[in-house]
Formats: sequence, C-alpha cells, structure tokens
Amino acid sequence: MNNSRICVALDFQTRDEVETFLDQFENEKLYVKVGMELFYGEGIEMIKSIKEKGHKIFLDLKLHDIPNTVRSAMKQLAKLDVDMVNVHASGSIAMMKAAVEGLKEGAIDGKRPLCIAVTCLTSLDQEILDNELLIHEELANVVLKWAQNAKEAGMDGVVCSPLESKIIHDELGNEFLTVTPGIRLASDNVNDQKRVTTPVMAKELTSSYIVVGRTITRAKNPVETYQEVYRQFQGE
Repeated sequence: MNNSRICVALDFQTRDEVETFLDQFENEKLYVKVGMELFYGEGIEMIKSIKEKGHKIFLDLKLHDIPNTVRSAMKQLAKLDVDMVNVHASGSIAMMKAAVEGLKEGAIDGKRPLCIAVTCLTSLDQEILDNELLIHEELANVVLKWAQNAKEAGMDGVVCSPLESKIIHDELGNEFLTVTPGIRLASDNVNDQKRVTTPVMAKELTSSYIVVGRTITRAKNPVETYQEVYRQFQGE
C-alpha cells in the first residue's frame, strides 16, 4: 500500500501518541496528515520523525496571509521535505501564486511539495455562507469558482467535499487533484462535519485523495480499519 491515497489525520496532541499509533503500522507506509495542533505542539522534530519512518506527509496548516508572507513561509515549509501543503483559496489568486513560488524557491533537489487550496471547509453549509459570511451564492458555485482560481494560480488541486469533487473534475480535468475530508465509514458518527461521505461514495465521486481521521485513529483495531477504508476507496 505504498501508493496509498488515504491521508490518515494524526489528530493527536503529543509525539508519544503519534509514535504509539504509527508503531502499529510497521508493515505499512502511510500518507499521514499533520495539522495545526500536532505541528504547533511538537514542531519540526515531529515531521522529521515521521519521515524517518518512511511515511508521506500532508502538512495541513492552511496558510492565509498577504502574498509576500505566504511566499516566505512556503519557502521554509518546502525545506521540511513534506509531500503536500495547503493554503486558503479565499486568500486570492495572487496569494496562491506566491505560495507556489515560495515552494519552488525552497524545494529540495528541485522537487517541491504538492500545493492545494482549501475551498469551503466541510464544517460550512449554505446557512453559514448566507447568514454569517454574507456569501449569497450556492455553496457548490463558490467551491467551483475558488477551484478555478486555484488552477489559474498554478496550484495542484483543492481541498473540497467529495460532493464537489466530480463537478471540479468535470470542469478542470482529472489531473487537478481533489483532496476530500469528511470521510467516515457507514457505521460512524458524523461528529462536527456537515458534509460527510463514505470511502465508496468518495471513489464514485472521483476524489483523488481522501482524509480519514477518527474513523481510523479511534478504532479498536486501527490497522484493520485502515485496510477496510483502503479496500473501499482504492479497491485493492
């Protein structure tokens, strides 16, 4: 499963918790997602430790600032030799272009990480767009427009709900990646995400990568659960 397109969200607070979890996967090379909580708590050494175990890393920090600041930050993140990073698409085309430029400048051996843009967070729905953010446009249209902006800026893809993945691929091509969180097995609780699908549905909806967290990390048997998610999504 070295070519896994399942990003396992390491929603832990400490390095010890991460290592205890990853030690269960001694025969697997995972693609893991390191978010703000873990990165801010354990820092660069956590990234180095995971890479030493042979796993790929999606560093999920969702940069959103003026273009020059994002460019400088991405130049530093590229030096960590992670495999994927992201920004908020709402930061503008100029900011996304700057992110890619920064990654190229900091790339190790000329190979930069994939860079994707977050469209609408899976915790958002139409009511929040209308009443809190004053974006009076259908959610699917907002996602597609921001995805179009991301492609124009030279990004490799977007973070979106699986429900929007097929629309994006139909409009922008299958090589433009869709990384989709909000994935649960049918038996799971929905928790705090409004737009949720199963691995089978995500496959049918053409998701390029899926992000799976608590379904795997809080399972009684994480390895077996991971393998079941893998089977459902990648069909192997």
